[in-house]
Amino acid sequence: MEHFTIATVAEKSPDFRRVLWTGSNTQLVIMTIPPGGEIGEEVHEGIDQILTFVSGTGEARVAGEKREVVSGDLVVVPAGTKHNFVNTGPNPLVLYTVYGPPEHADQAVHHTKEEADAAEAAGEDEPPTE
Repeated sequence: MEHFTIATVAEKSPDFRRVLWTGSNTQLVIMTIPPGGEIGEEVHEGIDQILTFVSGTGEARVAGEKREVVSGDLVVVPAGTKHNFVNTGPNPLVLYTVYGPPEHADQAVHHTKEEADAAEAAGEDEPPTE
């Protein structure tokens, strides 16, 4: 059994992205977006994403709509939907997200967005294949 006190684990991580668990159908990832930072506009073809916000304030930009997000909010991003999440506050925007199926390499840790982008560009952040 894997057990996480997820809000606490997410709050303690300074990393932009950290994969906590990868299964054959889903993946659990925590993220910390610095003030003024963003995830970056993207589309996950064939992958649904559910994001739950632990702390901080931000703006969800999903399918052309914008909405403020705060601690306790949850946003669903269906597969194939253009999205971005931007930190609009003075503190880190901390969240955890579930991808279905997995989107990132198992146990990947990216300390910064730049590191994450470089790993993706180099093909080093691919989800496991069965």
